[in-house]
Amino acid sequence: MNTVLTTSPNPATQAVALTRILAVGSLVGLIVLGLAWELLLAPLRPGGSWLALKVLPLCLPLAGLHKNRMYTYRWVSLLVWLYFTEGAVRAYSDKPPGNYLAMVEVFLCLTLFTACALHVRIRLKNAAKAVKPALETPETSASSHAESAR
Repeated sequence: MNTVLTTSPNPATQAVALTRILAVGSLVGLIVLGLAWELLLAPLRPGGSWLALKVLPLCLPLAGLHKNRMYTYRWVSLLVWLYFTEGAVRAYSDKPPGNYLAMVEVFLCLTLFTACALHVRIRLKNAAKAVKPALETPETSASSHAESAR
């Protein structure tokens, strides 16, 4: 089982763990906010509304984020823009407290997107660094040193 926080001195590993925590936390925050918003805090109809089902697509990537799958981080960074758009529209058009909840939704969406984008970027950079020494052979590195000496 993977541990989220490691005591590794490698800052890249710590950055990956931090972005993972931010991504999962903001995704869970969006799920909780969506349910609370549509069922308790400011439902469209008294007693709650079927709009609470909008959080179901947000539940799908939880397993992939938990398993640290790169593909999941990529498509979540695209999916989140649907919820950002809803939050932006409702922040402008709803009355309080709905517009305040929409602003929180926008903030969580931006946090989730940033965390996913940074997570993918850091992991790809780490993978490129790991592959680069393997691609260098002693012959190519010796010839490059010989050319640089001239």
